[in-house]
Amino acid sequence: MQERKNNAANNADTSDREIIMSRLIDAPRELVWEAMTKPEHVVHWWGPNGFTNTLEKLDFRVGGEWHHVMHGPDGRDYPSRSVYTAIDKPHHIEFCTGGTYKGDPKAMFEAMWTFEAVGGQTKVTIRLFFPTAQARNMAVERIGAIEGGNQTLARLAGYVIKT
Repeated sequence: MQERKNNAANNADTSDREIIMSRLIDAPRELVWEAMTKPEHVVHWWGPNGFTNTLEKLDFRVGGEWHHVMHGPDGRDYPSRSVYTAIDKPHHIEFCTGGTYKGDPKAMFEAMWTFEAVGGQTKVTIRLFFPTAQARNMAVERIGAIEGGNQTLARLAGYVIKT
């Protein structure tokens, strides 16, 4: 099931507006894929350290939506809405996401997660594409997008190892 739209990943040069993170996870790709795509798993590991989640909807199909609220250790809630734009099981997922339900395009960015089998392990790579370099820099400086993304990958790794 794959659909490709005109997204940031198809543009020629996105280096000034993207973030790339990766981690080698000591689990087979199928298990990591399931942890990323099944609501009963995602709720347990998504987000940086100290965050918990309330999952409102996860319709895992192209055009399907994922709504959740991340509850921060600071006591604040961070609602998020995503729309899946491409799925190629078990290789990659793309979705458009943002921190608001109001559809503010400035808050939106595109995410591409790839899952590469490496022996019995899985290399997960996250690429985040922002509309502008300024939006990317704000995500890095104000919300700690790189640190938070790496913590999210570490939580995923810890979760699948226990599963």
